[in-house]
Amino acid sequence: MESTPVEMLRTEPVSGPAVWSGASLAGDSSWIHRLSPAAIAEIDRALDRARALGLPWHRIGREHFPLPALDAELKAVAAELDDGRGFVQMKGLPVERYTLEEARMAYWGIASRLGQAISQNAAGDLIGDVRDHGVTMASGNVRGYQTRSASPFHTDECDLVGLLCWRPAKRGGRSLVVSAMTLYNEMLRRYPWYVALLYREYAFDWRGEQPPGRPQVYRWPLYTWCEGDLSCRYSRRAIELAQRLTGVPLSEVELALFERLDALIEELQLELDFEPGDMQLLNNHMILHSRTSFEDHPEPERKRHLLRVWLSSSRRRHLPARMLAERDPRIGVPARGRPAP
Repeated sequence: MESTPVEMLRTEPVSGPAVWSGASLAGDSSWIHRLSPAAIAEIDRALDRARALGLPWHRIGREHFPLPALDAELKAVAAELDDGRGFVQMKGLPVERYTLEEARMAYWGIASRLGQAISQNAAGDLIGDVRDHGVTMASGNVRGYQTRSASPFHTDECDLVGLLCWRPAKRGGRSLVVSAMTLYNEMLRRYPWYVALLYREYAFDWRGEQPPGRPQVYRWPLYTWCEGDLSCRYSRRAIELAQRLTGVPLSEVELALFERLDALIEELQLELDFEPGDMQLLNNHMILHSRTSFEDHPEPERKRHLLRVWLSSSRRRHLPARMLAERDPRIGVPARGRPAP
């Protein structure tokens, strides 16, 4: 059912476990899920089976990679992503004894339990390699994950995003997350006169990743209500970059809104460490994420390297149908992606 204008402009606060702050989670590790010894042994057996089949990782289905014990654990993870805090950090995948290809295969087998992988760029990658390519955001249509600079807070264009740490940075590269639900509540409480601007549609720059035949920008509100679900789409950088394409600058009141949003994000954020084998999973409709800048090791084999998946969840929060139709057709549609190099 399509949301009505009245529903889209609802102004009551959100409640439940999705409302949290970095301060409220201080000393709380319940968002960390450690893989059990039984699950790790199961992953190792599934890897042996997959290698024996000789299939490339992107052709491995759940039937080729059986994980009966881990499936039970992942049901709890999926519930936390959709109905809980909106993020989980899984620990314990023993990547130190895997090759990169084996780590990619194990990650693919685990992620397939949480959703359908979709392409995350114009090249059709189903598992992206997050590492420094020696470029900057000024180098044409570069995306933040290809640089070593800090990444501003944003959401990605999918239901769920997952990152597996293969190699951490020498320094920095820490992950930052914030609850979009808490951010909304604090805007209601502190700055109610700006709330209508949260529902206004803004132009976002595709950064050259638009589907064929589509314009270089798409339009989307920062927040939408639909069938009782509140969802967020945020990327101040993509919105500001879009101004050079549309020729329409943000107004003074819109700039003031973003300043207040960013100040609240800094106040409410939670900082996470990334260790080898960590898997960070986020619900993009509920969580904004960022990354600090980093310094790499000089040796190529030790440079920071994460593996990223975008997933379409069968339990996706409701979004207005008109917006879904206008947005990237990759969203919610299983993509015919190519294996990462």
